[in-house]
Amino acid sequence: MSSPLAELEPRCVWTHFLALTRIARPPKDEQAARAHVLAWASERGFATAVDDEGNVVVQVAATPGRGNAEPVVLQAHLDMVCERDSDSPNDPLEGRIEVARDSDWLFARGTTLGADNGIGVAAAMAVAEELEHGPLELLFTVSEEQALAGAKALDASLITGRLLVNLDGTRNESITVGCAGSAHTFVRLPLEPEPISDRWQALSVRVTGARGGHSGGDIANGRVNAIVALGHVLSRAQAVATLRLVSLDGGVSRNAIPRDAHAVIAVEPDSESLVRASAEKELTVLRAQHEGTDNAVVVSIDPADPVAQGAGKARTQGALDLLNALPSGVVAMSSALPDVVETSTSLNVAATAEGTLTLSSMTRSANEAALEETVSEIERIAHLAGAEVESLHAYPPWRPDPNSRLLERARRTYAGLFDVEPKLEVVHGGLECAVIGSKLPGVEMISIGPDMEGLHAPGERLSISGTERFYRFLGALLDELSSP
Repeated sequence: MSSPLAELEPRCVWTHFLALTRIARPPKDEQAARAHVLAWASERGFATAVDDEGNVVVQVAATPGRGNAEPVVLQAHLDMVCERDSDSPNDPLEGRIEVARDSDWLFARGTTLGADNGIGVAAAMAVAEELEHGPLELLFTVSEEQALAGAKALDASLITGRLLVNLDGTRNESITVGCAGSAHTFVRLPLEPEPISDRWQALSVRVTGARGGHSGGDIANGRVNAIVALGHVLSRAQAVATLRLVSLDGGVSRNAIPRDAHAVIAVEPDSESLVRASAEKELTVLRAQHEGTDNAVVVSIDPADPVAQGAGKARTQGALDLLNALPSGVVAMSSALPDVVETSTSLNVAATAEGTLTLSSMTRSANEAALEETVSEIERIAHLAGAEVESLHAYPPWRPDPNSRLLERARRTYAGLFDVEPKLEVVHGGLECAVIGSKLPGVEMISIGPDMEGLHAPGERLSISGTERFYRFLGALLDELSSP
């Protein structure tokens, strides 16, 4: 194993994690990662099964003297969000992740690290090799980052255990016992292109430099949404100059706050200076609004290739009004849990194709009624704008079970190991427990993991000491659950 992971402990975990950083594993394209896990299992004589969706189950026999324990399911997902800086030579889509170290943190140069959820996969593989445990079922799901698609299609007959430890947590101090549910909306507005005079000037307008992040976990952290910001820039310009919208695109993932967005517009002759001046004003506003949280955003305007068609004046105005009217951000905070977001929605992807602008949002809530109402609001706005809207309900909330035996033993193990009570957390992101719980009657579930920050964007980082602590806790819990 090469630097910077060569001397880190627990060595077995880091060996497996390093191997995963060299494998392309975007959602819906996890074949190489699946083959890697199956080859590893075959070398060790572990029985395996793969369902029609591509989820993998590895059966690991108990270590000596622990065969009478209840089976425990260790669950992690194989895929990762593959984001990169535009000028980075590295690319997770091609298995090029360059791991670097900054004190106690690991990160990837110019890309996402893939600790979400590569470190969970690595920990499960390491447990099977070197720790004491009862019967284990290692469940490696696919396409978690694509609306939990793998978990939704899971063949539950492959799983016998009813104690499940999800390894997709992101905080050492917490045991996660619940998560928000989510829905996706797709608003489609025909731009109805019309001819544009060749006297008009085409401009490329970009918003770049935003931090991005997880559209659930980072939604309250003051991040710039590049698509929303671009909408503000264009609306301000529309107030001082006549625009024709040709295209608008931004974002790469349904569950990541967009870092970049790009529009092509056409303006009347001699209007470019007005557009530039208005963009500078909006940039000043954006940076002031996000001072201290995300104030490195950049707005750039450059000449574009001539365009023959674009939305008419009225349709351009309607598209910009729609973009600015759609909610994006925190909708409501929890009344039961301090400083916890209950409901949010994030406009994550914009795309223009065949004359239609599509705006895709992800809405999350721990309250099913609030989730429905927020989706309904998006639908009403779309209808007022003359747009079509499609709504897909991805998964329900995972509600805490305060009477869980697994949770009680996990709390006791944690307190005994670290001399402090763990926090119990309901996260605003989605976890596969929300889906798997409905497929395995009577299952008890918790989620744990090491400290991670900046998920779903370059800058994602993983705590080295937190990973060691997480692995110690996992090992101690499995020991507790399998002790004679």
